[in-house]
Amino acid sequence: MTDSTAFVVTLSCPDRPGIVHAVAGALLGAGCNIADSQQYGSPTTGNFFMRVEATTSSTQAELAAALRPVAESFGMTWHINPVGRKVRTIILCSKDAHCLNDLLFQQRTGTLPIEVPAIVSNHRDLEELANFYGIPFHHIPVTPETKPQAEAELLKLIAEHDVELTVLARYMQVLSNDLCTELNGKAINIHHSFLPSFKGAKPYHQAHARGVKIIGATAHYVTADLDEGPIIEQEVIRVDHARTAAQFVQMGRDVEGRTLAQAVQWHAEHRVLLDGTRTVVFN
Repeated sequence: MTDSTAFVVTLSCPDRPGIVHAVAGALLGAGCNIADSQQYGSPTTGNFFMRVEATTSSTQAELAAALRPVAESFGMTWHINPVGRKVRTIILCSKDAHCLNDLLFQQRTGTLPIEVPAIVSNHRDLEELANFYGIPFHHIPVTPETKPQAEAELLKLIAEHDVELTVLARYMQVLSNDLCTELNGKAINIHHSFLPSFKGAKPYHQAHARGVKIIGATAHYVTADLDEGPIIEQEVIRVDHARTAAQFVQMGRDVEGRTLAQAVQWHAEHRVLLDGTRTVVFN
């Protein structure tokens, strides 16, 4: 019996009749057995999105060759990846440890299908945590004067380690417009509020001053517009008038960690597709 490999195919294109039929036919022609298929047509943007998991004895190159005529015919943006392949991920952090620790713990236990070749920070506070997990720690200080050099050093690390995803795990630096463009669709940030409310610095204190009854966290793709990138995942918890701003911060840490880890998992499993300023998440 020939060994089979599982692949995940993701695609997007302008919506029109016949897409699912054409994709299914191409997969059949490559000897695929479809294990899971999800699709969505956006009535707002007119775009079509699809995620398919299939097993086949064909190679990835042979599968790509079968799909290419269909992709060209429909003007698709498309990708093929082996199911379960670990996505090479670099993590940026500053002084808060909770999000970094959650990611590294879940990566070590196999929950997150990522491989972390490097951790980068503008402070040394979390170097010991990186050492505990056996991951190289790179201290790259950032000041207004050295920001271009610091970002150039970061990009060099990304290239050297074949990094596919950059995660900002409470990295308290605003990336330049050029770097945001370079990492478009390949960088995820965690913001400690339920966006679009309370953007920018100290969102828990902003929320406390407004007397909110829920606080939350938002994981989103990084863009040049601060805290306005396409949202991947959000979670909220209830609070009341008796809580202090410091208690908001403490309560929010668990929510931030869960929200970021979930977003990273969905991205690494190729479940997130961009639709302009929005995302389509197949879960």
